[in-house]
Amino acid sequence: MQKFTVVKGLAAPLDRANVDTDQIIPKQFLKSIKRIGFGVNLFDEWRYLDEGYPGQDCSTRPLNTEFVLNQPRYQGASVLLARQNFGCGSSREHAPWALDEYGFRAVIASSYADIFFNNCFKNGMLPVILEEAQVDQLFRECFASEGYEITVDLEKRQVITPSGEAFGFEVDDFRRHCLLNGLDDIGLTLQDGDAIKAFESKAQLARPWVFNSLHRA
Repeated sequence: MQKFTVVKGLAAPLDRANVDTDQIIPKQFLKSIKRIGFGVNLFDEWRYLDEGYPGQDCSTRPLNTEFVLNQPRYQGASVLLARQNFGCGSSREHAPWALDEYGFRAVIASSYADIFFNNCFKNGMLPVILEEAQVDQLFRECFASEGYEITVDLEKRQVITPSGEAFGFEVDDFRRHCLLNGLDDIGLTLQDGDAIKAFESKAQLARPWVFNSLHRA
């Protein structure tokens, strides 16, 4: 998993509340369990004017030029500004996969659906919770200033505006440790690799018939 320490990037304002996971990545794209291939279909029903389907060549599809991510000033954005209850709906892990592959490393909102919030941390993305008034300010400044870049500093637990104003946010120590070190569930387990090998060696000596039957199977 990619480490997250400090991200400074262009912000894109998605000024909609209660954005659910089917809007983030529609259900027809959930056939694959690989973590790649979803970025082109992020917000598919809003980005394109035709109906999307898996395996489609999205480079030739008609774009909805009014949708924020299709506007030239927001191309290359890596910080998504969102409204309350972002990521509600079904529990699909494909939602953070799509956001990440598109290029977003952090999302800033006043609240999230619990499962989406947890899935972000498991996939190297930081969902920042700020007060609603602070989110409102970021939206206003982003709309007013082209090229609006936000710094998200996980080490200091701060969101920093272009003017240098800093908003503190909370994140529990365990999740912060995992993101700073790029550790997903597998990475955490592998940290104890030597202890696991030692246990297996001891168990094999104590119960050789179990391991012999496994090898025969």
